[in-house]
Amino acid sequence: MTKDVMVIGGGIAGIQAALDLADKGMIVHLVEKTPSIGGRMAQLDKTFPTNDCSICILAPKMADCFSHPNTNVITYAEVVGVEGKVGSFKVKVLKKARYVDETKCTGCGECLEKCPSKVPSEFEMGLSNRKAIYMPFMQAVPRVMTIDKEHCTMITKGKCGNCKKACKREAIDYEMKDKILELEVGAIVVATGFDSWDPSSATEYGYGRYPNVFTALEYERMINAAGPTHGHIERRSDKKRPIKMAFIQCVGSRNPQVGHPYCCSVCCMHSTKESMLAREHHDDMESTIFYKDMRACAKGFWEYIERAKRDYGVRYVNSDATVQENAETHNPIVVYDVGGRQQSEEFDMVVLATTLVPRKETLELAKVLGLKADEFGFLESSERILEFGKTVVPGIYLAGYAAGPADIPESVAQGSSAAAKAVEAIVQAGG
Repeated sequence: MTKDVMVIGGGIAGIQAALDLADKGMIVHLVEKTPSIGGRMAQLDKTFPTNDCSICILAPKMADCFSHPNTNVITYAEVVGVEGKVGSFKVKVLKKARYVDETKCTGCGECLEKCPSKVPSEFEMGLSNRKAIYMPFMQAVPRVMTIDKEHCTMITKGKCGNCKKACKREAIDYEMKDKILELEVGAIVVATGFDSWDPSSATEYGYGRYPNVFTALEYERMINAAGPTHGHIERRSDKKRPIKMAFIQCVGSRNPQVGHPYCCSVCCMHSTKESMLAREHHDDMESTIFYKDMRACAKGFWEYIERAKRDYGVRYVNSDATVQENAETHNPIVVYDVGGRQQSEEFDMVVLATTLVPRKETLELAKVLGLKADEFGFLESSERILEFGKTVVPGIYLAGYAAGPADIPESVAQGSSAAAKAVEAIVQAGG
């Protein structure tokens, strides 16, 4: 019997669960698949409906989570095996080799300057490149480098070694191996988050074919001052600043044909926020949002939309929309319907509010944990209303987008709820 708890997923839901558990005196093992905790919230510029700085809220929580005496943050790792029952789960964690000694690396970045390889940055949604040795973003926790073995020529071809020569602390280890960690925990919180759906297969929007059609997360990185364009909004085709912008809602969501009949719950407010931020960047920006239904159901959301209309001149058009292109100017042309009449309008840039889907690893993890997933890939709660987050396996609980569509405040609340349930389960099991 142990009072230790494992949290799988280092986004805002997982961080909140870990902090709550650690503050209650539990030893928490936080397992994150990527090189840094922070999740999708780290990619956002602002949060709705207050337009507060996202990383300003998140970074202190990331630091607190990493430095808390009761937390053991394990990044670049994944859970590969679970046995046992509530109070005594035996968990196997695959800790992938990052080829950098975390106890020696200070994140100084001297190795970056010497690395010749260039790879599209996952964090920047491919809008800029990173090196084969990299830190995902400036506020990454832990603040250490990772070597991408698929693109490191020293590991793949035995040629280079520039980063090792540049590292004064001798932190580079090309011989580092993956490790299996075996941990015993009394309860598990699953908060694996979401991915943004790739709209390339939805040809009616032209994403991937028309250069000035972006996804919402790409645009989010673009308007971020720490992003690939340093906060400057640019078209792909000519690097010019757009003036007239269109935001199209429900791209891939509420669409049974692509397997996503559900509403992703955040896109109406997210596009409203992005259109407001465009005007804050430049007074002459004009934004139009094409929507099916405005779903502004939480506190302050409808007032936020009214503020966008009143103070930022955002135009809302109730219509499905598709995208064509002016071949000469590469301007996207939005085709929509008003009152049964088809209309078209030319814009400088189009931003697609793509649906959010469970991370692809979630189904594999569900099998490892013995959990059920619904037809959309979300992990199932045993009771959706009164016992949300409780699963069919006693001692395993859900939080955040892994359990279904949720915004940041909901994810934080669910993280705290899952933490409380985990403590209760351990106490009842005799821990």
